[in-house]
Amino acid sequence: MASQRDIRRRILSVQNTRKITKAMEMVAAARLRRAQQRIEATRPYALNMLEFIGQLVRYLQVDVTTYPLLKEHASVRRVAVIALTADRGMCGAFNSNIVRRALDRVKAYKAESVDTALVVVGRKGIGTIRFQGYKPAATYSDITDTSAFLDAQAIAYRVMDSYTTGKVDRVHLVFNRFKSPMEQYVTDQVILPIQEELTSLYTPPEAGEYMDFLFEPSAETILADLLPSYLEITIYRAILEGMASEHGARMTAMRNASDAATEMIDDLTLAMNRVRQASITQEILEVVAGADALSG
Repeated sequence: MASQRDIRRRILSVQNTRKITKAMEMVAAARLRRAQQRIEATRPYALNMLEFIGQLVRYLQVDVTTYPLLKEHASVRRVAVIALTADRGMCGAFNSNIVRRALDRVKAYKAESVDTALVVVGRKGIGTIRFQGYKPAATYSDITDTSAFLDAQAIAYRVMDSYTTGKVDRVHLVFNRFKSPMEQYVTDQVILPIQEELTSLYTPPEAGEYMDFLFEPSAETILADLLPSYLEITIYRAILEGMASEHGARMTAMRNASDAATEMIDDLTLAMNRVRQASITQEILEVVAGADALSG
């Protein structure tokens, strides 16, 4: 049985750990508030841009073959899968869920004899995927609040170039969509061709419908300029969603760790009291035994 001194040392150690987890929870909560504000500002912009693009495609009856980002390739021979993970851990199953979903997508395409290219964002995802024997086609790390849009542009340019040149025939984006500090869910979204997302939201125009607007430059030129911008904002929004989800997952994980530390301290305190009670009882028995021996 451990001595009182050993148990007291363990209690002090767990108390120090609890202080760290409490501090990390507070930091994650503060960062989460800022991340939520950025998401709330970005979501309407991305959705309104998609709606505007959809209206252009719908009412102008656009020939998708003239727009490389809208055109669906005849066959799917190679697919790019972008996995958005975090640079740091201690956030529960946040990173492992994304890696698992991305690798499940890779395995599913492999079963169909389709080649895949992994683009991994975040040091945790990069390390895990390499440890499992996969070689990423590209990696990105150390993405911060200030560099997120520039990194999103770099990723968007890379996948756009690969798609328009025929190096890949489809692009998946796997990330954690933020719903609440306690709830995030993994999303697997096809971002190229963009047509798939548009057709899921909009139906062809009815007879007699038309768009009574004047465009300068032409509507076709505006649409061609908007498509790359939409892809950039889609990836940027996913990065922001991932950041908020990471902070929420870390806050929840650190809160659970603090609660577990409190329970452990209570259990250790109870064990220490039992050891002390047993020690006192033993001393009393020794005193009574000594008194009996002297009186005898």
